[in-house]
Amino acid sequence: MQSSVKEIHASSHVKVRGYLGQVLLYFSLLFTNFNLFAADAKVAAADFTLASKHHGNLRLQEQLGNVVLINFWASWCAPCREELPYLEELQQQYADLGFTIFAVNVDEDPSKAENLLKDIRVSFPVLFDVNDQVSKLYDVQAMPTTVIVDRDGNQRLLHKGYKSGDEVKYQQAVKALLRE
Repeated sequence: MQSSVKEIHASSHVKVRGYLGQVLLYFSLLFTNFNLFAADAKVAAADFTLASKHHGNLRLQEQLGNVVLINFWASWCAPCREELPYLEELQQQYADLGFTIFAVNVDEDPSKAENLLKDIRVSFPVLFDVNDQVSKLYDVQAMPTTVIVDRDGNQRLLHKGYKSGDEVKYQQAVKALLRE
């Protein structure tokens, strides 16, 4: 009887180890998937046209040949405000290599975004999605949400939220896509 209890304990210990191993593997794949997705997946990015702050109407399809980072953000979103200066650094660093950013503001009132942009200056186009049409196309459920589109118009990365350090991942993905 005692040996069968030991066998059951040993067998359940192996199951737990196996389960923990699977969980660890899942999380390691989850966190490395950010870079793998940028290099491997190719899904056509949904085309859209939106009014912008200084550049008239802009259409994603007109950016074929460039790598485009689309960042959905809102003036009320603290992580969005934290992320914008890093996005400006990316724009400055890679603009001459065929890279641009479309910062898609989702506020119902564009003046809120314009007020925020008085304090956080950006050189990339700021577009206004006041009716959430483009946000729905991209199934935006978190602020900010970042999508990176390759030179062929394929969505290669989708990242929800922002925490310090994410900009390094964006930079790695942009560099990889610019080399393609």
